[in-house]
Amino acid sequence: MVPADNNAAEQAIRGFCIGKANWHMIDTINGAKASAVIYSIAETAKANNLKPYNYFEYLLTEIPKHQEDTSLDFMKELLPWSESLPKECLKTVVNK
Repeated sequence: MVPADNNAAEQAIRGFCIGKANWHMIDTINGAKASAVIYSIAETAKANNLKPYNYFEYLLTEIPKHQEDTSLDFMKELLPWSESLPKECLKTVVNK
């Protein structure tokens, strides 16, 4: 079933839109692309009930361990929907 409104999408980009006043310092295409990647990872983490800070910390400690790998298969374990993510990355869900 498709919702009749787009409130979820609007809520997801609210922080992104509020932060745009700070983007005057991004004065290159590469800087804009890097910011887009970071925002995309953060919002995808939130959408998958992860703590974005903890998820970024996990990615930044795990990815360097695989610099010598010739295969990118390890990336499957790092995806935000992977069941092998550490518990520190997961938001605690409170049942009401």
